[in-house]
Amino acid sequence: MSRPIAADASGPTSPEDTVELTYVEAVRWALREALVSDPRVFLLGEDIGARGGVFRVTDGLLAEFGPQRVIDTPIAESVIVGLALGAAAAGMRPVAEIQFADYVHPAADQLINEVAKLRYRSHGGWGCPLVVRMPYGAGVHGGPYHSQSVEALYFHVPGLKLVAPATPRDARGLLLAAIDDPDPVLFFEHKRLYRRVRGTLPRAPERLPLGRAAVVAPGDRATVVSYGASVHEALRVAAALQAEGIAIEVIDLRTLVPLDVETVLASVRKTSRVLVYHEDTRRGGIGAEIAATIAEAAFEYLDAPPVRLAAPDCHVPFAAPLEEAYLPLAPQLLAALRRLLAY
Repeated sequence: MSRPIAADASGPTSPEDTVELTYVEAVRWALREALVSDPRVFLLGEDIGARGGVFRVTDGLLAEFGPQRVIDTPIAESVIVGLALGAAAAGMRPVAEIQFADYVHPAADQLINEVAKLRYRSHGGWGCPLVVRMPYGAGVHGGPYHSQSVEALYFHVPGLKLVAPATPRDARGLLLAAIDDPDPVLFFEHKRLYRRVRGTLPRAPERLPLGRAAVVAPGDRATVVSYGASVHEALRVAAALQAEGIAIEVIDLRTLVPLDVETVLASVRKTSRVLVYHEDTRRGGIGAEIAATIAEAAFEYLDAPPVRLAAPDCHVPFAAPLEEAYLPLAPQLLAALRRLLAY
């Protein structure tokens, strides 16, 4: 759990044109860029002002931009999302922070019945250009109320886009694209990545397109489809197998909705074996949808059934040894891939 996470290897190589940032610094960089470039952008959330957020993501932004653009809210998630909805409908570009993804559920009615439906029920007359940022995931000893992965609950809802970056460069570029997007985006930031991963980013503003996955390790023996912190575990395993002469292709989805099905299918048609890997619980998870899509669209290319590796269907334990046993990390992935390759 304490071992370092692989850095982002993509991006420009000229030192004067780049900057090296942690994941949390990259998110803050993007928020500052958006505040500077667009007067419609403002931030709101619990303790994001004077305290700079519980994870210090917004540290320093209140002093730079003032209390009208960096707004501390009451401890009321339905109010936070409801205010963002009204502001977005009125032409603003709010970026709301939910302190932990575990706490978003009081705002579920706003998200599912209002935010997600606004464009549809107005026949395109009203947009809802808002972003809801949510730190999510386990591995920080937060227990069952501060460690959940909730993305699958909202993956099911039409009208919402979901983004889950794995690297600092993607976090910055996809957050800027999400803020520009005319429709609502839920932006998932894995807490375990905040200060454990560093990456190289271009100094110039960069927006990465939503809905496009990245092949972060090429291979031809099997495909691993993943997102968030699990991508780094997959890259470790791919490197270990590469040393044995086994090339595993790793796909970082980056965006969960829209889902880049074509990149996934192209890889599966090449490798003929696929493992879908995520930290969220297994039952009804995003991995099930991806596995079903592959079975429907690429069955004739498969040499083995699609495999899912996910967390067990239970709550995240607080005790560190139990939490580590709960998480599907590199050793479990390596074992699952060996079984898949031997099928």
